Amino acid sequence: MKYILPLLLFGLLQSCQNTNTIKDAPHSKPNIVLIMADDIGFSDIGCYGSEIATPNLDRLAGNGMRFTQFYNMAKCNPTRSSLITGLYKGGNGAVPLPKVLSEAGYATFQSGKEHFDPWVPKYCYTDNIFDSAFHFWATTEYFEPPSSEFSRPFFLHSKEVKPADLDFNQKPFYKTDVFTDYGLRWIEQPIKEKKPFFLYLPYHAAHYPLQARPEDIALYRGKYKVGWDSIRAARFEKMKKLGIVPKDTRLSPPEGNINRFRGHPKGYEEIRKKIPLYRPWNSLSEKEKDDLDLEMAVFAGMVHRLDVNIGRVIDKLEQEGILDNTLILFLTDNGSCPFDSNKDFEIPPGGADSYRSLSAAWANVGNTPFRYFKQFGHEGGCNTHFIAHWPEKISANSINNSPGHLVDIFPTFMEIAQGSYPKTINDYPTLPLHGKSLMPLFKGESRTPPAFIISGLDKFRMYREGNWKIVRSNNEAWELYNLAEDMTELNNLAKSHPEKLQELEQNYKAVVDTLGI
Repeated sequence: MKYILPLLLFGLLQSCQNTNTIKDAPHSKPNIVLIMADDIGFSDIGCYGSEIATPNLDRLAGNGMRFTQFYNMAKCNPTRSSLITGLYKGGNGAVPLPKVLSEAGYATFQSGKEHFDPWVPKYCYTDNIFDSAFHFWATTEYFEPPSSEFSRPFFLHSKEVKPADLDFNQKPFYKTDVFTDYGLRWIEQPIKEKKPFFLYLPYHAAHYPLQARPEDIALYRGKYKVGWDSIRAARFEKMKKLGIVPKDTRLSPPEGNINRFRGHPKGYEEIRKKIPLYRPWNSLSEKEKDDLDLEMAVFAGMVHRLDVNIGRVIDKLEQEGILDNTLILFLTDNGSCPFDSNKDFEIPPGGADSYRSLSAAWANVGNTPFRYFKQFGHEGGCNTHFIAHWPEKISANSINNSPGHLVDIFPTFMEIAQGSYPKTINDYPTLPLHGKSLMPLFKGESRTPPAFIISGLDKFRMYREGNWKIVRSNNEAWELYNLAEDMTELNNLAKSHPEKLQELEQNYKAVVDTLGI
């Protein structure tokens, strides 16, 4: 035991500094497009089991690679913090990913959400690291509110802007569409100059508030009256047919939100009592069924609109003749969200005057076949879809079951860009990266698995070594699972394997001390 942890940490630090370049790189460096969705569950897109139409994501998956065990940090801000720095946690000495790409000759752009933990240095913030950026902080509405005042401002090139200041293609203003407008506009110049580019599109969809274009809602209105029980069962069967989960996988039982630390707005207390719960669909009134059908139809419309915009990106790359030499990655920052953030139940979800969120039972559907939700270290919170598309390197329609984490993205990009990691930044010695390149997996090869994987908020933390995982909820006792035998975490082995539980607890504590997590 005393030898295991030093080896884990030594392997981590050694893998962090891997700056090898691709020996069989094409004559020009590949472009990189990184697309991040928000609060979309493992099964919420078509190629992972959903009934929601996502033909463009399905195309990327059909011509690329789907991962089944790719982890995030289970919540918006820690995920984005780890992604941009390649660290589980850091501080001064963290290096922003775009800096490495810029110094490797890349034009760099961000259009979308910005949200970081307090440990991220200000020099890593969006306006300080991209050539051009259009962004907002944390959460805003999708349509311009009737008051014309968004809950948080938008910034373009560091200047606060309103919809009237922006040049966008389709009216009325809808955030998902406008982000794409700017991203596509910016990459035109490097394409003309034959310069590689990095386009980061951290969309907000389908985070609350539930707002969608009417034509997108209409595509799904009425389809969810069969209920969350039937939809979840159908997704599970489709996932098995697609090979996303093994055929002998057990579906976790339906459940509601048990997070004791997440409150909700005041008012409508009788209505709010039901939102965190799972209730059998056939126990609901016809009025409830209709209301909940609309709720899920709006969510589906938001996911569909996201896919439409991803299609715009694919079309642009294809028209320019650069699709094959572009790495496109798609992932989501965490599992589906069960939290009650509704502001006014008198106004139904969908329109610019509404501010509604998804019920826990629909979020449970999104995270099929897993347990729990966003913020949790259980698989439903931290294991979401991950698609890699790069025809020059990645075999079509491949499924990869190797574990990975979004801290692996930084060293992957550094490798394909033939970049180097600086020794100092802003007069601070740089912090070593915590991940290692995914390139062997993209090429259909094997790689040494991560020494460990961490996710979940502190009171909902998970720690994984190999196939063994410990996880806790509400800061209660650690649970223990063998994911090779029980990927949906139904058999807690803490009592039957106390030695393994103790070993992982001790290793986790040592990692926390070493990395400052």
